[in-house]
Amino acid sequence: MAIQRIAVLGGGAWGTALALTCARAGRDVMLWEHEADNAASLTQKRESRFLPGVRLSETIKITRELGETAGSEAILVVVPAQAMRSVITSVAPSLSKNTPLIACAKGIERGTHKFMTEIIAECAPRSLPAILSGPSFAADVARGLPTAVTIAASDGKIALELAHALNAGTFRPYHSTDVRGVELGGATKNVLAIAAGIVTGKSLGASALAALTTRGFTELVRFGKACGAKTETMMGLSGLGDLILTCGTPQSRNFSCGVALGKGEKADTAAHGKLAEGIFTAPALMEMARAKNVDMPISGAVAAVLAGKMNVDEAIESLLTRPLKSES
Repeated sequence: MAIQRIAVLGGGAWGTALALTCARAGRDVMLWEHEADNAASLTQKRESRFLPGVRLSETIKITRELGETAGSEAILVVVPAQAMRSVITSVAPSLSKNTPLIACAKGIERGTHKFMTEIIAECAPRSLPAILSGPSFAADVARGLPTAVTIAASDGKIALELAHALNAGTFRPYHSTDVRGVELGGATKNVLAIAAGIVTGKSLGASALAALTTRGFTELVRFGKACGAKTETMMGLSGLGDLILTCGTPQSRNFSCGVALGKGEKADTAAHGKLAEGIFTAPALMEMARAKNVDMPISGAVAAVLAGKMNVDEAIESLLTRPLKSES
């Protein structure tokens, strides 16, 4: 069945970019935004406050009523990871059975240690959970620059249908059934991007950044295997691809947060008011890693710095003084 009517929940930069993508793909798009000022900007100026200079297609309908999205054939949930539960809980009663709900956030819920599709399955059991992830900046996608991502669902047929629905030429979705691998890569790389930013902020050099990114990827794969993810998924767009993107540019909010930490800013202000999902994911990631007995020293150092348990210099020293070992 071809998917034509798509709703996007969240009018921030990423939600706006995905709404534009769906419109370019020829879909009927409804964009839900709960924040009054931004909803007004989207409606009157056809522009998101979080993505200035990018004009929204006139064909995209804007709403502040969550119930109006109920007739959609697929829904992209583009809200912060820690807000996923409340939004899904609110929209669930009005959903038709077997409506695909595609999580577009990269994180792990604090307290429960649940991934985004697990929250969807719990809060909207009549829906079909899916995940969209990969190396993609909202500004690039909104401008129609070439981007490739991965869409995963446990049912391969559903994943393929969603990929076709979002295929907008320059936005190329690959499909997968490795849901855990796809969402795990996106969540973990955000924490590693903070570490990469710290290296840059401390001016430790390109060699150090390359070493950290590579060893960070080893941690991602190690954790992924413990969670049942496929190695080829972690080597793909949602794992290695996203890690490469976010570990080398201030366009990444997590990387920028790390740069600020490396320059001496405090953890509670380093994000500069922007959403850096890695800040919230780091403690949950390390709690899960410890429970699974997975060694993740770089991620652990980031979590310790964010929690105020050590400063940046102490974190660097703790990594450089670890016992020598084989590369594995």
